[in-house]
Amino acid sequence: MSRATQPSLFVSIDPAAQYCAGVDEAGRGPLAGDVYAAAVILDPSQPIEGLADSKVLTEKRREALAPLIQQRALAWCVARASVQEIDQLNILQATLLAMQRAVQGLNIAPELAWVDGNQAPRLACRVQTVVKGDALVPAISAASILAKTARDAELLRLHAQHPEYGFNLHKGYGTALHMARLNEFGPCPAHRRSFAPVRRLLEVS
Repeated sequence: MSRATQPSLFVSIDPAAQYCAGVDEAGRGPLAGDVYAAAVILDPSQPIEGLADSKVLTEKRREALAPLIQQRALAWCVARASVQEIDQLNILQATLLAMQRAVQGLNIAPELAWVDGNQAPRLACRVQTVVKGDALVPAISAASILAKTARDAELLRLHAQHPEYGFNLHKGYGTALHMARLNEFGPCPAHRRSFAPVRRLLEVS
């Protein structure tokens, strides 16, 4: 089934649902920074060309699409769970918490939420998980773009506060550059203490 026809399959599962929100996250894997989530209810009368999984889009394309999504969607919300919450809860539960906050922050209550992946937060509405949904369901694609651009903006703010780590280059992921800077300078408050590479450095310091 083509990408263009896939979303109608999901809608047909629950034709009574008037408002369906796409939900996705950004930032589960990095060693630093909050984990972000977004929820989007698209407006069928204002389609947005070029929606796709944020990971396959260039940064320039994501930055161009994000304001269009915000302008044309019926409702959208970006939320996050903090580094402290990640360390307290674990990354999965913190991600689900950010998703829950994003859906709760919508100014229209959805009747159905399409959640990317195979695990979903507890929500007041019905929930359907969609594996690879960010490539298949436009509302999830839109959510992935908003979450990714919001998190990237945070990492640029972190770079301004802690330029020695190069957050503007690796966005907090465990690249060779990031690991070298971590070993040189040690963790900063934005690093996730519960993640093994950071925890090991703290144990030997």
